[in-house]
This record gives sequence, C-alpha cells and structure tokens, in this order.
Amino acid sequence: MRNGSMGPGEVAPILVLGLGNTLLHDDGVGPSLLADLAKSLHSSSVEFVNGGTQGLALLDRIAGRKAVVILDAVTTGQRPGSVRVLEGTEVIRFATSRSTTEREGNAGELLATAAFLGELPEKCYLIAVEPKEVDAGAGLSRDVHRSLRSALRQAQHVVEELVQELGEPVSA
Repeated sequence: MRNGSMGPGEVAPILVLGLGNTLLHDDGVGPSLLADLAKSLHSSSVEFVNGGTQGLALLDRIAGRKAVVILDAVTTGQRPGSVRVLEGTEVIRFATSRSTTEREGNAGELLATAAFLGELPEKCYLIAVEPKEVDAGAGLSRDVHRSLRSALRQAQHVVEELVQELGEPVSA
C-alpha cells in the first residue's frame, strides 16, 4: 500500500501502520482506518502498511523512518468509539500502560521494543479508538463505526502535517 515511488535504497520518511485483527470486531478498526486513509492521501513521503497482528515482526518496517503513525483500538475506559490522538513519549507511556487487546503486537509493545533497540522514529503518533466489542466476529460495532469519520479526519490532519514537515524520501 505504498503511495508514490521511491528510488533504490529509499524509504518513505512517514510510516502509517494499521494494527488489529479484523476477525475480532472492533480490534479491526486500525486496518479499516488505514484503508480509508490510504485512499484519501497520496504522497511519496508516506507508506501505508496493514500490520494486522504481526507484532514485533514489524520492527524492520519502523526502522529508518522519521515518523510513525499507528492506527489501533486501545482500551482507555472512555466511551466506545472515543478517539484520542497521542504524540511523542506520551504514545509509549500510554500504549504500554493500557491494554489494547490481549493480542501480541499491540502498539505499546511494538514502540517500546523499537525504543529499546534505538529504532524509534523521532516523531510518533497513535490514533487510538476505544473499542466496544473485541470478541470473535467480523465488522465494527455501531459505536466504533460511527467514530470512523472523526478518527479519519484526525489521522489525515496528523499525516498531512508530517508530510509538510518531513516530506521527502530518506535513504534506507
């Protein structure tokens, strides 16, 4: 899901990563948002990756980037469908102290490991959507589905600002 084209040995400076399991209702909000965002933004400075539940296997996708934007379901105790945008060290602190779901490869685990390995991009964002249902089944709950437009607008805003600031390919 890459927009634009890179030369050999170059990576897009901005990675947008959708995390979640589409077979666990609202846990699939990350991949759902990713698909919508990829349709609406076109820049060679951005790579869109559906990370699903790959977990730490995604570390190599983060390495060498200037920014990462993660789209994920995160349990915060807020009303289902609530959207939060977190930035910088707040992302790691928040994501590691909250249960996204019990799956491996949640945003906190991934970013904490990237930081430990010295591979964390200088700019990190988490677009977190409060899930209602994370049991087996396809499709988002009504509450989460209603929040998609708001979450998409917030994700677009973050990525567009990053493109303005960091928008050129970098050597891998």
